[in-house]
Amino acid sequence: MVALIQILSMLPLSAVRLLGKGMGTLFYWLPSHARFLAQCNLRAVYPQRSEQEHKKLLKATLQHNAQSILELGAMWRWPKEKVENSVREVKGQELLDAAYAKGKGVLLLGPHIGNWEVAGSYISMNYPSTIMYRPPNLQGLEKSMRAARTRFGATLVPTDLRGIRQIIKALKENQLSAILPDQDAGKNGVHAPFMGVPARTMTLVSKLLQKSEAECLYLIALRHPQGGFVLHILPADRQALAAEDPLAAASALNQGIETCIRLAPEQYLWTYRRFRGQPEGAPNIYRKR
Repeated sequence: MVALIQILSMLPLSAVRLLGKGMGTLFYWLPSHARFLAQCNLRAVYPQRSEQEHKKLLKATLQHNAQSILELGAMWRWPKEKVENSVREVKGQELLDAAYAKGKGVLLLGPHIGNWEVAGSYISMNYPSTIMYRPPNLQGLEKSMRAARTRFGATLVPTDLRGIRQIIKALKENQLSAILPDQDAGKNGVHAPFMGVPARTMTLVSKLLQKSEAECLYLIALRHPQGGFVLHILPADRQALAAEDPLAAASALNQGIETCIRLAPEQYLWTYRRFRGQPEGAPNIYRKR
């Protein structure tokens, strides 16, 4: 896998995307697990769409998700200048400038849409940053991932109590901290509506905001059809996200993620089992029929 990442890093982004599109198309036509998961998720969150609309979105989703995988070579190995040049535009930079100027730290929420590695690199190239990190499931990738995410100066912290303390400390030092907020939170989360479906949602965001005075924003990097990426910095309702009621805070978090998804639904990671662990009595959307 490491050798493949190295090879992909030597290709132009246009070639990588072409390969990803072909790979995603293959996943669409073959009875792949990725196709099954994406189809289950899309039917659950867009029940009103026609069969033709579902097929079109499913195919585009698999293509973009494949591109996300293959782009790792570029985003993990490219030098700073090359990564910077891949960003065509930053929309909402004034929001981040204003938040950072307050001097109380900024918590950035980056859902799994587009290329989150680009978003992370943008943060660490331009600001002192501390980012939460969960080791990958694939053996042999952790060393490459850690090297990639720290090469521009970011500090990585684990997703445990020690890591949470380090995030709070970093925010109080006016750093930027980033979290991927749409992972299945397991038993530590609460079931909050996400795209109309109950999803186990983290309470970490509300706890971090309650224990700090940090500002909060959403940050995503979407693929541009003519190449490169466009970064979107979107406002977040800090008061709602910091609510004492865990369900209210989690619901506000998911509403913000939904706003991000509406910008490019096909670029979201629909191949992830976001809706596992449903409440008692709720249907299992991943049950094979």
